[in-house]
Amino acid sequence: MRRIAMLASVAAAGLLLSACGGGSAVEDANPSEASGSVGVFTWWADGSEKVGLDALVDIFSEQYPDLKFDNLAVAGGAGSQAKSVLAANLKSGNPPDSFQAHAGAELQDYIAADQLEDLTSFYEDAKLNEAFPKDLLDRLTVDGKIYSVPSNIHRANVVWANVDVLKKAGLDPAKPAADLDAWFADMDKIKESGTTPLAVAGTWTQVQLFENILLATLGAEGYNGLWDGTTDWAGADVTKAIENYKKALSYTNSDRDTLSDWGPATQLVEDGAAAYNVMGDWAEAKFSQDGKKPGEDYVYFPTPGTDGVFDFLADSFTLPKGAPNPDGSKAWLTTISSVDGQQAFNAAKGSIPARTDVPADKFGEYQKSAIEDFSSDTIVSSLAHGAAVPVAWLNELSTAVSKFGGPQDVAALQDSAASIAEKFQQ
Repeated sequence: MRRIAMLASVAAAGLLLSACGGGSAVEDANPSEASGSVGVFTWWADGSEKVGLDALVDIFSEQYPDLKFDNLAVAGGAGSQAKSVLAANLKSGNPPDSFQAHAGAELQDYIAADQLEDLTSFYEDAKLNEAFPKDLLDRLTVDGKIYSVPSNIHRANVVWANVDVLKKAGLDPAKPAADLDAWFADMDKIKESGTTPLAVAGTWTQVQLFENILLATLGAEGYNGLWDGTTDWAGADVTKAIENYKKALSYTNSDRDTLSDWGPATQLVEDGAAAYNVMGDWAEAKFSQDGKKPGEDYVYFPTPGTDGVFDFLADSFTLPKGAPNPDGSKAWLTTISSVDGQQAFNAAKGSIPARTDVPADKFGEYQKSAIEDFSSDTIVSSLAHGAAVPVAWLNELSTAVSKFGGPQDVAALQDSAASIAEKFQQ
């Protein structure tokens, strides 16, 4: 819990840095003098994600009543559509005042293209380095500089399960499987009971399932080695992981490729049409907002084989170079990093604060458990959500994973993944 609180503080600091320092736009910007509109680009366009954004905008409007929030959200694909639109806007010299990005490797492409202001001084002036935990700060820092401010911390290795479906199959909802083999055995029982065992949607949700299977098979050290070059993508342990992924797909809904985003797959679990869904903890917000009760309607647990590991991602916001209203950008970052902003946003979003000083007593059961886990678990970075690798690497690997869903050729996927890793690790 202490580490999560620290993370939240760090996020707040990042926002302040954005506002106060780094390049000239950061140093000159003054949120107290901000006026006009602030264009903020996200992929939180609907559902529980939009509810979280609305809660944050409410705090922003209270803190800066003279500013108008301009919602530039683009829906779809865990941000894949939004990132394409954003890339075109940045290339044409038409940046928003701030844009959402995942903390970690995803930012490297924007940094390399010289599209972001350095927010390091913003963090220092706002004391965000004291508010955020070291694990988070380390993942935000590139060559000694920080370029974004996190609004939250999400966990990507969570299974959400329908209580009634598990009971119908003779399973105890309070006793999840300890590893993949035991989980596959449970899914055999669910299949025999007449229900789809595992709900999944289109490409990015399949990549998230793939990363969970990699993590469960290889362990945290082996999983991290895939990205830093110490684990051989051509090795026998990766072959086993891909075979496990192939088996996991055999339990999924036949219409998976027609479901464009995570909501419909999670809805299958809510409706009792599927038993399990591997999804980030934004799913918690959906269950809660749909009136479902933890322990009664649904249960959650780390993906079998990953207990004790926290698969991390964080939504963060930037100050783009050439932002039309840098004063407003700084105000937005200040709100995001504030205790009130992080409290309101995360309570609605299902995630946990990056700041360590946000009171936990106002959060739900799941979020309290996530705060505790983040403080004690081994932290790894999510592949599907841009924390582990740059966007270009993720895009190529996502294409390979998507193609695998048809022929399910283990050797072909392994060869492709190895070639992609070699290309980006040179």
